[in-house]
Amino acid sequence: MTQPVKLPVTPPMASSTTQDRPLLGIALMLGFCILIPLGDAVAKLLASRVPVGQIVFVRFAAQALILVPVALVMKQSLWVPRAVLPMVFLRTVLQMAGITAMFNALRYLPLADAVAIAFVMPFIMLLLGKYVLGEAVGLHRLAACVVGFVGTLLVIQPSFAVVGLNALWPLAVAFIFAFFMLVTRKIAKVTAPIPLQALSGLIASVAMLPLFWLGHELHINGLSSAMPPQDTWVLLGLAGGVGTIAHLLMTWSLRYAPASTLASMQYLEIPIATLVGWLVFNELPNTLASLGIALTVAAGLYAVMRERRAVQQAQAPTKPSLKTPA
Repeated sequence: MTQPVKLPVTPPMASSTTQDRPLLGIALMLGFCILIPLGDAVAKLLASRVPVGQIVFVRFAAQALILVPVALVMKQSLWVPRAVLPMVFLRTVLQMAGITAMFNALRYLPLADAVAIAFVMPFIMLLLGKYVLGEAVGLHRLAACVVGFVGTLLVIQPSFAVVGLNALWPLAVAFIFAFFMLVTRKIAKVTAPIPLQALSGLIASVAMLPLFWLGHELHINGLSSAMPPQDTWVLLGLAGGVGTIAHLLMTWSLRYAPASTLASMQYLEIPIATLVGWLVFNELPNTLASLGIALTVAAGLYAVMRERRAVQQAQAPTKPSLKTPA
């Protein structure tokens, strides 16, 4: 899963010359929408064979191994202001928790259902923006939140009947990543995305080591430190690499096209996840879940449309007064 495209902030180095290539931005976002479900499918294949803690560790270790060199090549420092460092740690903990929840969801739910339920996050962000940050949110977008949440409940209901409370893991993903994005908003103005993700990878990789020790001492299966089977190493590498590259594509897409252009494209992730789930796992949503997915997508696209209209109105030049000065 992933974060909605409307929220990440364009890196400080982006200039007006990188905002006039929307086709390239759309192509990069399309790559993101294809890679993310593929990465989730790999994690789902691993979920029954490797403890979830090991998958999370490899995910962040790969993020660090890929993005630290990228940041150095781009001459972007990994240093962050001391005042911001606690927020960076909090952001990393939330990202670790969200990815862990998603990997747990994939153990129990069809790929398309898990992704669709997690897409309630944009609506949670909208409500948090209104009631926590005091942002202006109109009646139309609030109505879209209600419709989107109803769609999510329709997807949860058949899964809940089969796997019980484990059907709520994607909902936990949505809430965790909503707060993750709030923290990201707070520090985005003083940190560039690639160094921030690289630093998060380093922090998470180091933080996982004592957790493995704790898992060994307390016999927690999900935090087993035993060497994973050799036939899973390629899949583990793919899980880490694909997720990291996908988020790089999303970050770079925002350098070449405005967020308002790209936001609606991210909903392609749901039908692509459905296709991948069918091809890899022979899974298809049932009728009720399909209706819920359709409602979620429709409500999300409507909220994106209203957001785009609000941005356009805010950017429109005010009409000059016809009155002549006295």
